[in-house]
Amino acid sequence: MKSDDSQPQIIDKILHASMAKITSGLSPSALMAAYADWAVHLASSPGKQSQLIEKAARKFARLAGYLSECSATLGENSPCIEPLPIDKRFSEDSWQKWPFNLLYQSFLLNQQWWSNATTDVRGVTQQHENVMEFATRQILDVFSPSNYLLTNPQLLEQTEKEAGQNLVRGAQNFLDDLQQTIANKKPKAGAKFVVGKQLAITPGKIIYRNHLIELIQYTSTTDEVRSQPILIVPAWIMKYYILDLSPSNSLVKYLTEQGFTVFMVSWKNPDASDRDLGMDDYRNMGVMDAIDAIEKITNNAKIHAMGYCLGGTLLSIAAATMAREGDNRLQSLSLFAAQVDFTEAGELMLFINESQVTFLEDMMWEKGYLDAKQMSGAFQLLRSNDLIWSRIVHDYLMGERAPLNDLMAWNFDTTRMPYKMHSQYLRQLFLNNELSEGQYIVDGKPIYLSDIRVPTFIVGTQKDHVAPWKSVYKFHLESDTDVTFLLTSGGHNAGIVSEPEHPHRTYQIATTKKEATYIDPDSWVATQEEHDGSWWPELAKWLHSHSGKYIPPPTMGNPKKKLSILCDAPGTYVMQD
Repeated sequence: MKSDDSQPQIIDKILHASMAKITSGLSPSALMAAYADWAVHLASSPGKQSQLIEKAARKFARLAGYLSECSATLGENSPCIEPLPIDKRFSEDSWQKWPFNLLYQSFLLNQQWWSNATTDVRGVTQQHENVMEFATRQILDVFSPSNYLLTNPQLLEQTEKEAGQNLVRGAQNFLDDLQQTIANKKPKAGAKFVVGKQLAITPGKIIYRNHLIELIQYTSTTDEVRSQPILIVPAWIMKYYILDLSPSNSLVKYLTEQGFTVFMVSWKNPDASDRDLGMDDYRNMGVMDAIDAIEKITNNAKIHAMGYCLGGTLLSIAAATMAREGDNRLQSLSLFAAQVDFTEAGELMLFINESQVTFLEDMMWEKGYLDAKQMSGAFQLLRSNDLIWSRIVHDYLMGERAPLNDLMAWNFDTTRMPYKMHSQYLRQLFLNNELSEGQYIVDGKPIYLSDIRVPTFIVGTQKDHVAPWKSVYKFHLESDTDVTFLLTSGGHNAGIVSEPEHPHRTYQIATTKKEATYIDPDSWVATQEEHDGSWWPELAKWLHSHSGKYIPPPTMGNPKKKLSILCDAPGTYVMQD
């Protein structure tokens, strides 16, 4: 609790923190403001109202005509409305049979009408319109016929085939999940993937530790290495080892095999005592202390700096600060699914306005951190069909369990976010977009991304709901250097974990010189050749082209400069719950 909090403020914060436990961190005021903005403007728009009445009549007529045609053809007929390309709920042939075809067609028509009703209402702010469309979609998805036994033909067929045993298994799955949630435990299947045994097992040593990070130096696997080492700064919203999963899909292992010395930051999982750690602390103790340590081990070699997600944003801040101060220790900068401009940050922006940020701050104020469950809940809402409803159907009604893989196990290994850091991140970056607009203050002065002059390698992923690729692409507008941009298939996590043997991966890549004319993202993707395979070899090729001579691998740590080996990788911080 801050000493300068007044009694009225404390009362308000306690109330908001209590409300957040019921609303899963969503601000009721923010939702009510969006609804009021939409409802008032719709009520004063007779033209829009008449248009909606007309659309409702046309959709009813289409459904009636479809019903008539189905009656004449004994149930099966071409649909009158197709699902969106990303909606796979009704793709099975059984949905084309009577009466299930009528159920899902009426659902889609209703969904389409509500999309019309919540959009293009003159006078409604863009964010309120987005919130209304999103919230309405979430409510409608609850009533999708695919979610219920009696209205889902696949579930009925499976239940008849197994004489109801699928429901018995599903009930057991539900009880297991309920017990794990109450006990705050990881899934039982997670025992197959243990950090240090099956996950994060690339050999290495912890050669530096401070209050916030452990620095891993990985064992070289080649007789010679490039003289410039690699530093990877992962996001601290999850554990670092998404970039060092199993040996078959570890980016760290791949890079060591390509002849690079690799270092990785492993973040501490903060608790209530870390509530006052801010963005400057993460930059100084996370990035700068790691660079200082690597410099001592590699005899002042320049560094290939890489950042993933939130770690990439932090690394951009650090790189811009270093450029302002004349610190030239970076050889290159690579950002994976990381944003520096947050004006198009996808549906996450639905949760970012003054009301919502204040509500989150009050929720974090009580504990000193943002709980991982609250973050994961927001991400699940963004893809509710895939992450909530399809799982309910699959696990509890079909009675099946998808086998846990290493990436899923990592996804369950959640972390917390300190109160001060997360508040600064939301306000300065998401809400005010200070980094992109040259208003982000470090040590009393603004920093500018255009000061970064080292070559950059930027990766976006096609299906990213956290850092949409067009938002990632905006680095072109901020930079004053050569930018190699690569767009890969997959999402925020799976698109980055893209080992060379991974099937069905594609990518596009092009380098834009700093003096070149800007190309918008749609034009860029339309004109670049699509390649099959993983993007990792392209990264290695680019790194080699910006690296110097080969040298013998450096020693592990440097005891002469107080960098002794502290323990084996993956270290102790990654083990913290």
